[in-house]
Amino acid sequence: MSFHALILAGSRGGPDPVALHAGVSDKALAVVGGRTMLTRVVEAVRAAGADRIMVAASSTAVAQAATALGAEVLQAAAGPSASTAAGLEQLGAPLLVTTADHALLEAGWITRFIADVPTDADVAVLLARRDVIERDVPGTQRTYLRFADGAWSGCNLFLLQTAVAADAVALWQRVERDRKRPWRIVRRLGPGLLLRYLAGRLTLDMALQRIGETARVRAAMVASPFGRAAVDVDKPEDLALVRTLDAG
Repeated sequence: MSFHALILAGSRGGPDPVALHAGVSDKALAVVGGRTMLTRVVEAVRAAGADRIMVAASSTAVAQAATALGAEVLQAAAGPSASTAAGLEQLGAPLLVTTADHALLEAGWITRFIADVPTDADVAVLLARRDVIERDVPGTQRTYLRFADGAWSGCNLFLLQTAVAADAVALWQRVERDRKRPWRIVRRLGPGLLLRYLAGRLTLDMALQRIGETARVRAAMVASPFGRAAVDVDKPEDLALVRTLDAG
């Protein structure tokens, strides 16, 4: 399948702990295995077959690095959802979305993800089960969403497969705006969803179905067989981890 790719490499503002630790201006420019994280991600999506690659950047240094790598540059918006909306508008669907701090990203993970996305899905997300992550990265500390059918962690890979996926991005924008007012998020998604989650009776499929209904899209989850796909770089300890994993 032909697709384009958007790499989110913007900043939320203020000093980034990973950039400070690595001695670089931006987190995306931290080096892993002799290459910046941005370089590694661009090369991975290119090797996976992306026709056009766009980097959402908020700094001149990242924009220049992206240009040097042969990628197009998008001025990053106030948040990742708004940047994704702008990228989808410019590039169209199908659009693969990932992040510049996905330092271990491999082309094979991307091609497997795209191949496993149901053909009737408007939007899909890659997730990894806790047991798969702990098998491949023993001892790692990840953030898990605990559902009735297991604990899952995000892999920073999304496929906006059809133009209708713009409705899902619009919901994401509304939720992102309400992140400091969680009652509004609950109101949007319905209190029943939260109560089932708190009671341990909510399955991942149920959650995706409800979110899809709210956004008026067909949403799908793809389970990653690669535990390392859930490892990104949010803090200095993560940078040390990916450097160790890459060297191994």
